[in-house]
Amino acid sequence: MKSNLTNKVAVVTGGGGILCSVMAKALANSGASVAILDLKLEAAQKVADEINASGGKAIAVSANVLDIESLKNAEKIVSETFGVCDILVNGAGGNNPKGTTSKEYLFAEDLQNQVEGVTTFFDLDMAGVGFVFNLNFLGTLLTCQAFCRKMAEKKSGCVINISSMNAFTPLTKIPAYSGAKAAISNFTQWLAVHFSKVGIRVNAIAPGFFLTEQNRTLLTNADGSLTPRGETILAHTPMGKFGKPEDLNGALLFLCDEDASFVNGIVLPVDGAFSAFSGV
Repeated sequence: MKSNLTNKVAVVTGGGGILCSVMAKALANSGASVAILDLKLEAAQKVADEINASGGKAIAVSANVLDIESLKNAEKIVSETFGVCDILVNGAGGNNPKGTTSKEYLFAEDLQNQVEGVTTFFDLDMAGVGFVFNLNFLGTLLTCQAFCRKMAEKKSGCVINISSMNAFTPLTKIPAYSGAKAAISNFTQWLAVHFSKVGIRVNAIAPGFFLTEQNRTLLTNADGSLTPRGETILAHTPMGKFGKPEDLNGALLFLCDEDASFVNGIVLPVDGAFSAFSGV
């Protein structure tokens, strides 16, 4: 996939992470000036340094997607350095163990015998659930508030949110994350309609299963073999493998490209046909 993003300014939140750092590099390789936003400035700086060393243009900016003042400050830095944002990738997100159950199913005995270290639906921590919703949904909404006003003023822009396979069919154990990503898909459609008169397109990518530091221990054992959960996922992924971060680049560049100017309000799966497979 080739896309000419010369003279475009891209902002990637969560840009210090595995998936978003690769997307940031793809944008830079296509000619965009890229601002890497991350709560961890060191992680963002590492990615920016790699882009600059390879001939691209990038800066690292510390930003908290749950703090509107932090985001406004980041927008000011980006505008003063590169100009107004043209492409916004809302990549910051994640799960929290406190919003996760220990078992896939609730059994009657779980109600009678509470076991230390086992979290049932009734033990979910509301602060943990709230954190997951805020990080994924509110973090996306606030970032759009901070960066999309100037897009609207110039009547041009592209927003790409990061949804998930969980938004189509929720996975077991992770109700907070599944619900938050479903909210992202819904918000993507809502915002696409809301911004349609000011020249801003809003779409989302829904990644399938990619090995990251967040899920590696859930999907693989220390020796690299699959856990039972990892085996189940691959059994339901017709292509029979986990995605590589680079597998997201084609979808990303397609949604950014001006030739896709009539593509608006979609959630694009990149999942090896996981969402198309019924299990039989």
